[in-house]
Order: sequence, then structure tokens, then C-alpha cells
Amino acid sequence: MKFDWERREALKKGVGSLGVLGAGAMIWSEYLNAQVKQDVLRPPGAKKDFLSHCIRCGLCVEACPYLTLKLAEVGNQKGISAGTPYFEPRKIPCYMCQDIPCMRSCPSGALSAEALSDAEGQVKIDYARMGVAVIDTTHCIAYGGIQCDACYRACPLIKKALYLKVEHNDFTDKHSKLLPMVDAEFCTGCGMCERACVTQKPTIVVLPYEKVMGAVGDHYIRSWKQGDETRINQEVDSNPNKTNSLDYLNNGEF
Repeated sequence: MKFDWERREALKKGVGSLGVLGAGAMIWSEYLNAQVKQDVLRPPGAKKDFLSHCIRCGLCVEACPYLTLKLAEVGNQKGISAGTPYFEPRKIPCYMCQDIPCMRSCPSGALSAEALSDAEGQVKIDYARMGVAVIDTTHCIAYGGIQCDACYRACPLIKKALYLKVEHNDFTDKHSKLLPMVDAEFCTGCGMCERACVTQKPTIVVLPYEKVMGAVGDHYIRSWKQGDETRINQEVDSNPNKTNSLDYLNNGEF
């Protein structure tokens, strides 16, 4: 039987083309996942444009002593870009290592010391903003009148990121309710509160920082905030025909 070399080469090219198309489809799928799925918690120090800097080396995952970090697999159901690190607080939270080994092991700068630094350049894990804890007050048992402070006790920045508000218990009309409250200014998004939550499905969860936090906008001026009063005076000084923006409180217009 004579072997058809031309047919063999044609099949070889066809299979090669399918391989290229398959790889292209996989890359495109990962690109779409990266664009659509952003509800994922990254390691401390992750830049805002994390995906464009992460080289998928996995060194941060290896450096994590608590096995908190995972590498997203190709085609994962969570829609996370393959090969990038993430963590799920309900399973294993970030235990906020003071030496931040995950960030220090990153060779590409995707995890940056700058994102964990204060104005003086001091690097501290307390400056991490991996996410913000959000409380489901409808199902949280503390809000339902049952005394529970599990999330509060688990918080590494207790009385700052998580504090308790005392409120009268209308259900019993005798006791007080201790309501957990989150201060987003200090919350690192470590997820220890979510891990500690005693309900079957956690009623305090950590969401990505950019998904939770809004922005006031420069067109709003709050005179009680430091710096805003200066802005008021600058605005009036720059336009001598414009009355002080606080005068309407005293001129009887309202």
C-alpha cells in the first residue's frame, strides 16, 4: 500500500491549525474571564492593574506559610484568570504575616510594597486593602438579638476595623444588642471575620475593595473635613464676584 505523504502533511497542518485555534480560544477565554470576573481577593499589596503585572509564577503561593493563597486553574468555574493567586477567606483567610512573605517573593511588582506603605514609606501589613468586610444585617444573629461577637474577636485590628455598637434590644425590651460594625478606613480584607462567622453561610463576607468603596467626588465640599474649608476659601478667592458657598445658610434663601 502506497502511503499518501501529501495527505499526511495536510492532516498534520490541519491538526496544527486546530491546536493554534484551541490555544487561541483558551487565551481569549482567559482574557474574557479577566475582564468580567473581578470578584476575587488578591494577596496583600496587589496593584490596581494586578493582572497586567502578574507573571503567573506562583512564588507568592509557595511563600505563604498558611496555604492561604491558591493559583487559579485553567477553565476554573470561578472565572478567575488562570495562574493568578487568590484566596477564599471562608476556607483559609489571610493571617496578616508581619513580614509579608508573599509580597516580598513577587519578582514582577504585581504585589508592591508601595501599596502597603504609609506617607513615610513604612511598610506594614495593616495598610493592606485586599477587600472590605460587609455585614448582612438581615441574617446576622447579633442583629437578630442573639449575643455573638465571633467576628469582632477574630479581627486582628479589633476596635478599629471591627467594633461593637451597643443598641437597645427591642425584642426583649430589657437587654442590649452588641452590633458588629465595619470601619472601611481600617479594614484590610483579611477575612478572619468571615472565617470565624458562626452561621451556616457567613453573614459577614469580604468583597474586593473597589467593588465596595464609592467616591464622593471633588464637587462636594464638606466643611467639617480637614482640607475642605481651605478649598472653600480658594474657590471664593479665585472668583471675587462669587459669594461664599456657606452664606446661603444665613441669607434666608432656604
